[in-house]
Amino acid sequence: MSGLAMPKPDAATLSRRAEIVADLARIVPGEGVVDAVNEMRAFESDGLTAYRQLPLVVVLPETTAQVSKILKYCDERGIRVVPRGSGTSLSGGALPLEDAVLLVMSRFNAILDIDFMNRCVVAQPGVTNLGITRAVEEDGFYYAPDPSSQIACSIGGNVAENSGGVHCLKYGLTANNVLGVEMVLMNGEVVRLGGKHLDAEGYDLLGIMTGSEGLLGVVTEVTVRILRKPETARALLIGFPTSEQGGQCVADIIGAGIIPGGMEMMDRPAIHAAEDFVQAGYPLECEALLIVELDGPGVEVDHLIGLVEAIALRNGSTTCRISTSEEERLRFWAGRKAAFPAVGRISPDYYCMDGTIPRKELPRVLAGMRELSQQYGLRVANVFHAGDGNLHPLILYDANLPGELEKAEAFGADILRLCVKVGGVLTGEHGVGVEKRDLMPEMFSQADLDQQMRVKCAFDPNHLLNPGKVFPQLRRCAELGRMHIHAGKMPFPDIPRF
Repeated sequence: MSGLAMPKPDAATLSRRAEIVADLARIVPGEGVVDAVNEMRAFESDGLTAYRQLPLVVVLPETTAQVSKILKYCDERGIRVVPRGSGTSLSGGALPLEDAVLLVMSRFNAILDIDFMNRCVVAQPGVTNLGITRAVEEDGFYYAPDPSSQIACSIGGNVAENSGGVHCLKYGLTANNVLGVEMVLMNGEVVRLGGKHLDAEGYDLLGIMTGSEGLLGVVTEVTVRILRKPETARALLIGFPTSEQGGQCVADIIGAGIIPGGMEMMDRPAIHAAEDFVQAGYPLECEALLIVELDGPGVEVDHLIGLVEAIALRNGSTTCRISTSEEERLRFWAGRKAAFPAVGRISPDYYCMDGTIPRKELPRVLAGMRELSQQYGLRVANVFHAGDGNLHPLILYDANLPGELEKAEAFGADILRLCVKVGGVLTGEHGVGVEKRDLMPEMFSQADLDQQMRVKCAFDPNHLLNPGKVFPQLRRCAELGRMHIHAGKMPFPDIPRF
């Protein structure tokens, strides 16, 4: 990504900056517009901190009506818009553009409704992921998706990136836990998709929006599913002499029909970093550590623990601890949750990757990453959502050394190529953004990309919303053709003509 190319700045927009700032200030009065350079620096990057860019102007709306007016204003004048949540994205999804309005949704931070009867919460997009659980936990409920950044990441950003977390194996990603959204299209139109009901009518537009990375619309309200806390939850801490043995244990657990609440894996560098940081009680002599959480009725959990122990022993486990209290269970998870900042203590910089592979390929990919590490001369610490094959290699480098960032990027690109080669995908939960944008042809043909761009054109025909993300090369909507619907219907002969 060192040769990162973004859309060419629009000189006309840049020259009208003062006018645009004044117009936006009338839509969002008070302190809703930030245009001073020093103040905008807080928004110049997201979690992918290798790249920085000041936006044209920052605007912080507080109501859906303001978002609608901002987008309509920009659409009519051909001004680009980049939506932003909490800025914790790890793929450059919220990276600003110098000729684009940065639309920051952090003031949408209220929980609007808690409906235990329908087991859902309606929240504004700036509410943090953990904030939803905090609002319902006293009544015995929680929100299942739990990314490591859950204390800071926003639910709106979770929808944009289809975020997961350590418990997504059993309870699903954001897409499996969002029931509805209110969103604003680029032309200012406000629409609702889904709601408190379990299934929406018509096409699954909610499914298209979840994971769309801010390319199709701006979410202003989210309805999510909440779950009852399980009766019992216990975790096993299992150590292995090699990562390959740990990976095979993961495959065997799933192959036995056991679906843990969470199943995470860490390699030796990540284990030592996390233990030094958190003192979670991790065994330091092992090369791979598996955390397996089982939840449900107590009798069922006890039975499954015995099965998992036996599978681990067959795969050569050298240590196995089972949590005996809720405090100990949470301590097991504390190290994994803190793995990213922990690795930050052992390296000046690290590059966090995200790819997903078939579980059975985990030993092969781990071996491949070791070879790449030697090839590039850079260390890598690995933490995985092992149960669903979602990898998070952390490539350690020093940005102060010439060429190290470029090596880290090339290393990361090769890891993602390896993921695709074994039948996996470029991302599991971080999104494509700018980080993986130029690797999209590794996975998709031009015909595939054109089909995806047709969806983009249906929502944003002028490519004004978050341009430069996901697609390596945008094509004009007119070049792609339009879908024709006859008399408001789409009978078989008319599906779909381009």
